[in-house]
Amino acid sequence: MKRNVMIDVYNRDIVEEHKQRIAFHEAGHASAIYLNSKAKNLPPVYFQIKFKDFDHVTEEDVINFQTTHDDCIAHVEGGRLIESLPPSLDGFIKKICTHNEAMLDLLEDYMTAFETDIVNLLIGPLAEAKYVADKDDELINHHLVNMGALKNYGGSSDLTVIHEYLQSYSASQQQHYEKLGELFRVAFNFVTDSSNWQSISRLAQYIVASNKNCIRYEEVVAVLER
Repeated sequence: MKRNVMIDVYNRDIVEEHKQRIAFHEAGHASAIYLNSKAKNLPPVYFQIKFKDFDHVTEEDVINFQTTHDDCIAHVEGGRLIESLPPSLDGFIKKICTHNEAMLDLLEDYMTAFETDIVNLLIGPLAEAKYVADKDDELINHHLVNMGALKNYGGSSDLTVIHEYLQSYSASQQQHYEKLGELFRVAFNFVTDSSNWQSISRLAQYIVASNKNCIRYEEVVAVLER
């Protein structure tokens, strides 16, 4: 859930626009983590949103990003239901079934958590994409924003983590494609739901107005529960 972005330190308008985009991106992740866990009766997942201080971005920061592409501006710290992925989901299933068939409920819970983590990762760049589309008076749709387009909305790091999940899920690229398509539709529907979008927007506005380097879980919940 990291967001890398190049900043023109000599153009404050660009900086402000990046702030807005990043705020919606991270608000998307955070809102999804909280609201999806609540909706599915999953245990609460604690996290915090960390930001680099935009007021102290230097020319050296820009040069470092241009040469290394490793300038982390913002990210959600924590927030995943699955802390450690098994090397193989098939192996995980066999291990559970071998020990006790009654533990199949555990497998169902695991798959719910697995899919929810991926959806939450997708919602960050999708929220940023919707913000941009709204700002440009465009209607967001699957043709305008698809999986390949998410890299244009800070999604590279998210997609890297999702790839790790899918590698654990199956060795089949076709199954990767099908599962990702299924979960992308879930994430897209979450972002375009009017109630969810109000929550994301409210949190994004709070992020920008607070101008904090760290927003804690309790603050996020307070904003989303208003």
